[in-house]
Amino acid sequence: MTNKRFITYTWLTLIVTLVVILWGDVVQATGSGDGCGAHWPVCNGEVLPALEGKEIFIEFTHRVTSGMVFLMAAGLLIWSRRAYPKGSEIRKTAGFTMLFMITESLVGAGLVLFRLVGENASLARAFVAPIHLLNTLLLIASVILTLYFAYGGKSFSWKNQGKVGWFLGLGIAAIMLLSTTGAITSLGDAIFPVANTTEAISRSMTAGEHFLVRLRVWHPLIAIIVGAYLLIASQLVSRQKGANLVRNFALSIFIVYMLQLLVGVLNVALSAILPTQLIHLLMADSLWMLWVLLCASALSLPKEVGVARAFSASRGLSGTD
Repeated sequence: MTNKRFITYTWLTLIVTLVVILWGDVVQATGSGDGCGAHWPVCNGEVLPALEGKEIFIEFTHRVTSGMVFLMAAGLLIWSRRAYPKGSEIRKTAGFTMLFMITESLVGAGLVLFRLVGENASLARAFVAPIHLLNTLLLIASVILTLYFAYGGKSFSWKNQGKVGWFLGLGIAAIMLLSTTGAITSLGDAIFPVANTTEAISRSMTAGEHFLVRLRVWHPLIAIIVGAYLLIASQLVSRQKGANLVRNFALSIFIVYMLQLLVGVLNVALSAILPTQLIHLLMADSLWMLWVLLCASALSLPKEVGVARAFSASRGLSGTD
């Protein structure tokens, strides 16, 4: 039996988490990461700073909303332990949500305290930015899996899944690789903006340019390769497993990826302006959530499901009993 109130709260936690993630992109794109100086969790040494200037307002708003979603994650964990029995998958995923929320906060604090914000274009920042994004992906996955199990989703396992397990696992790795290059590209766009696509390509091919500028060109190419793999792999998994839920997630992945591709092209054409950046990030997070749900739904089924469906279909076509 589903707990509707818990599901509603989990949906709210997911939505607020996504809003905070998008606002974090606003912080980076506007160079507002040092709006509160090298102070954390206080802002410029004050709990309630004077909101003088755009940078302070943007950074302080991000901190307030981050603190709010942190408390919501704590509430999710407490509620899960009260509403569900020991050993419940919901308890586990809510626990992971809290864990990754803590690490998310620590990474964010590190960025501020070590001044890896604003116009800082160091190798250290380029290293930490993908780590921050990968932790964000794990956080999102934990929340969406909490919803999956709260709706009655079955436990899943990677064992004895054959090629399906490999297809799905490589998909996770591919999305993480794509996200890593996306984080670096987004950082380069924020620190070294360009006027148009021609300038972006020209500078990326110019010897002596900053490494963030030269790496910018790789993300679109990797996106096309990864996207093609996700589309092919999701369809293969759908055919192998055959369940309606798996097919629906595979179809949703196709639709979201095609939209994401269009937004990505628009983002490049418009030189990564903030509105298209935010839509691009939201679509990327949506694609990730759908892949996680595809993994959960497909891996909850036995390896033989696709074969059994094919056998049944062949019997029906031949007219045998």
